[in-house]
Parts: sequence; C-alpha cells; structure tokens
Amino acid sequence: MQKPVAHPFIRRRFLGSTAGWLAAPYFLTSTALGAEGRAKASERVVTGYIAVGPRGLQNAREQMSCSDAQVVAVCDVWKAVRERAKAVVDQGYGNKDCAAYADFRDILARPDIDAVGVGSPDHWHVPMSVMAMKAGKDVHVEKPLGVSIAEDIACRETARRLGRVVQYGTEARSMGNCRLGCELVRSGRLGQVKEIRVKAPNSARGGNTRPMPVPQELDYDLWLGPAPWRPYTGCPTSGGAWFHCYDYAIGFIAGWGAHPLDLLVWAYDLHTLGPWEVEGTGVIPTEGRHDAVIDWNCTLRFSNGVTMNYQAWGVTPETEPKLARLGNYTQFIGTEGWLAVYYGGMCCEPDALRTVPLGPNDVHLKESYGQEADFIKCVRTRETPVSPIGDAVRSDTVSHVCDLAIRLGRPLKWDPLKEEFLGDADAARLMRRPMREPWRL
Repeated sequence: MQKPVAHPFIRRRFLGSTAGWLAAPYFLTSTALGAEGRAKASERVVTGYIAVGPRGLQNAREQMSCSDAQVVAVCDVWKAVRERAKAVVDQGYGNKDCAAYADFRDILARPDIDAVGVGSPDHWHVPMSVMAMKAGKDVHVEKPLGVSIAEDIACRETARRLGRVVQYGTEARSMGNCRLGCELVRSGRLGQVKEIRVKAPNSARGGNTRPMPVPQELDYDLWLGPAPWRPYTGCPTSGGAWFHCYDYAIGFIAGWGAHPLDLLVWAYDLHTLGPWEVEGTGVIPTEGRHDAVIDWNCTLRFSNGVTMNYQAWGVTPETEPKLARLGNYTQFIGTEGWLAVYYGGMCCEPDALRTVPLGPNDVHLKESYGQEADFIKCVRTRETPVSPIGDAVRSDTVSHVCDLAIRLGRPLKWDPLKEEFLGDADAARLMRRPMREPWRL
C-alpha cells in the first residue's frame, strides 16, 4: 500500500527554500499579509489548474474568488489557451506571478501546490487525477469521470487509499433548489417511488476525418495522451467536438447525462437495490469522426420493482408541459405525486410538495454555495465534499452500463455492490480500455 503524503499544509510548512524556484527573493505585499478580506498567503490553499479551455478557465476564476485560495499555475497543451488563462489570473491578482505550463506534470511536480483542478477532455480526467493524488494533491475533476468503469473505480480507490479530497464537478449540487428536490425525495414526500425517468441532451453526428497538419501551438501527442493515436483532423481538439468521439469520451450519454444522473444518485440509492437488468437501443454513427452513441433509449429494472428509463432528449415526445422546456431532468414518480430535478432547479406535481417545510427528522443533505468554494474548504478541513468521489462513480456507472448494453446489442445484468457484470464476459472485458504507452494508471 502506498504511504499517504502528509497533509498539504503540513507539507508546505517544512518546504523552506528547498526548490530552486522558491529560493528567489519574496517581497511581502498587503494581499500576502491577508488584506482585502483574504487569508494570509501562508494560510491559503495553493492551487493549479490543468486544462483551461472555457470550462477549466471558469473553474479557475471561481477558485480565484475564494479568499482562502491562491491560483499560482495554469496548464494547457494549446499555447494561446494557457497564455490567455495566465493573463486572466495575473489580472485578477494584480501581478505577473502565475506560471503557465504546456505539460501538466510540471504542475504536479511543484511541492508548493496543494490542490489541482482538472478541466481536460474526458479521456484525461482519471489519469490526471490519479497522478495528481499520487503527487500529494487534492483534486477537483470535471464531469463525467472516466471513459471506462475500471477507470472510475481506480480513481475512487486511489482517493481512499491516499486520503485525498476529490470534488466531482457536478455543480448542480451547489444549487439550493436541486438540493431541496433531492431532500424531498429522500424524505418520502412522494410516497413510494414507482418509476424514474431521466433525460439528457443528445450527442451529435459529423466530425472531420481528413488529416491535416498539427498546429505549431498544439502539443498534439500530449493532447492524445492515453487515447489511441490517430492523425490530427482538427475537430477532435477544438470546439468540444471530442465529446462525441469514442476515443476521448462516451458522448453526452455521460458528458451531459452526468448532471441529471448525479442528481438521481443524490436523491436515490440505486446501488442498494440489488442487481440491475439493463437494456437499450441507440445509434452509433458510421459517417464522420463522431462515433459516440446518439438517440439512446435505455431501460433499467431494479430488484425492488422500480423501473428507470434513460433517454436522449427528443427520442420520445414530452407530454408533461412542466418538463417540456427543461432539456434535462431526473423525474421521480411516486404514489403521492412526482418531482423532477434538473440543472438549475426542480419542479413537481402537486406544487404543494415544495411548500411543506422539512422537519428535523427529514433528510438534510449537505449545503454548498459553490463547488469550488466547497472544494477549497474541504481541502482545509478534510471534510467530505458535496460531490464526493463515491457518488461520482455511481452516477458515471449508469452511463457506462447503458452505453455497453447498446454497443453489445443485448440486455446486461450489473451488480452495483460487487461492481461487475453477471454472466457476460464481453461486457466484463469492456469495463476496461487499453491505454497508449507510456501512459498507465
């Protein structure tokens, strides 16, 4: 068993000037001393952000808004992207101190950095997170978690073994109405849950397949990392098109589905219901670069008699006016009414469900007022974050099991406690993906 690295604040206390780049003269400023509502520099969580495209940069900005955090480094394989992120961080702090790296391992090698954010394409989420944890860092990782079930489990087990804080980037848990909806379901306000329906935006067809020169400002080999090598075609590395390419993700069945499926897991314990029976249909495009499943429509049957339908938006028409405008949701249908939680809020029938106060004997979930703020707090206190790694694995597993049932073209049986497929060797094999050398978990 790998020996856990010391708590980051203990680790930093003894660093002194052992690293050459720490030996340069340091001038105390008012912000270093804790002015302007900020904690003293020695008391802040020092962070670096890996992959700072639109989502990653937004997360870095949110970390910068935390008075007890300090972003000191950014990283991206695109030169223009990392330089833009450095400029944003420098402008926010009024200095030129933020380091900008092409290789994420340069951030992991810095002993002064306590925690990292990972905003990379999906195929890098788990490898970067595991490497960061082994380097002694806590991790905020974007959704979905991994590109295979085995990756998800490896990420969770690494966090547990090393005692790391891992925050999953499903920020709907920091939205008050989403929390209330999940509390109402857990508190039995719907009576007995009979049926669950989940919808998420669809993946896309298309994608260029014509090879072209790699731009000079892109480290394409590092962008690919553990994914299979393919000629550069432009589209996978730009504009989010990689979401729909199976080498780098499993599509919106996980990438967007992460939001409603995470709220599903927050409100309802799927993993305690015994083995699941899962079957589904969908389309795997054969023209263009995109080959993630689209138009999926999956049914899950649980041993307690509850059924769940998970489908891409638009596969079947929406008959409930309250849900037709949402674009994504998890709906719980019970004997006393129904309730839907979605990215941004909740709705229900009857409306009176939301107005009855929760009492001391009802379920009260953790309150959070921002994923990044909660992450920074948990790095300091070692509390469990609002979106913990265990729930991340549970919700991500739903996506993977559905995707594999579609790809194999037959029903599957999944044991959520043993985390294994029952009686299907092909499905068991597809729980893992090979990684391109020299990358490995």
